[in-house]
Amino acid sequence: MGGFGLDPMPTYTEVMDGIAACGFAGTELGDWGFMPDDSMALGHELASRGLQMIGAFTPVRLSSGEAHAESEKTALRTARLLKSLCDEPSRGGGPFVILAEASTPERMAAAGRIGPEHGMSDAQWEAVAAGAERIAARVCDETGIPTVFHHHAGTPVETLEETTRFLEMTDPALIGLCYDSGHFAYAGADPVDALRRFGERTWHVHFKDFRPEVAEQARRDQWDYHHAVKGGLFCELGGGGIDFRALLEELRAMDYRGWIVVEDEMPPGTRDPLQNAKDDRAYLRGLGL
Repeated sequence: MGGFGLDPMPTYTEVMDGIAACGFAGTELGDWGFMPDDSMALGHELASRGLQMIGAFTPVRLSSGEAHAESEKTALRTARLLKSLCDEPSRGGGPFVILAEASTPERMAAAGRIGPEHGMSDAQWEAVAAGAERIAARVCDETGIPTVFHHHAGTPVETLEETTRFLEMTDPALIGLCYDSGHFAYAGADPVDALRRFGERTWHVHFKDFRPEVAEQARRDQWDYHHAVKGGLFCELGGGGIDFRALLEELRAMDYRGWIVVEDEMPPGTRDPLQNAKDDRAYLRGLGL
């Protein structure tokens, strides 16, 4: 969701009904407060549709050490809910706390065209790595829920180089990668090469397609991230420039056995969301999933 919602916004029950009707097996939590935070109520809603809760996107402020305690509370709140919905969390199947460094106005404005001048200081990098490890360790110790980190446009960890630096600075036993094809593509990386580079750290996967021609216009006209998404940057699977067949071949070669989450950030009003999800599921079946 994240500001790109529909008007009127569908209820969580409508969203869950659509996910199940399309033949998907699980869902992430979405923005905190969208789905119930009562474990019994949420567990009933999931079970009645045969769905699993597989993760929760959790943006926190890591680049400031002063924010680590509050960020830890946010992640623990999320992890406790996830724990209440599963029997045996694992790196292979989740559910995952999906950490991301919170977006900033400067990075949102420059998303898709990041240069060295937009990067964090060494001190901020140290804070990000220390904060992520602190949260991942506490979450694992208390709940057993594994933590992955999501590189994301509009945040200080967006590019291939920034993702590499983050992973090199953090413990591979504590933190995996939430790989996102669309965000790597918009950051200027080849999604297949990125997956190959980070294969051993990839614990969770997001499939998102994107339109190279829109990305080119966004960079040329210096659109911010919101403008780019509203302009059609991301699209239905198979409608853009990402080679998902090659991604699946790479995932199979590395014996990946985790979840593949389909994410659409279609501009509101461009396509019917339910039909779009059905088309995504049909596309994946055509790839053998």
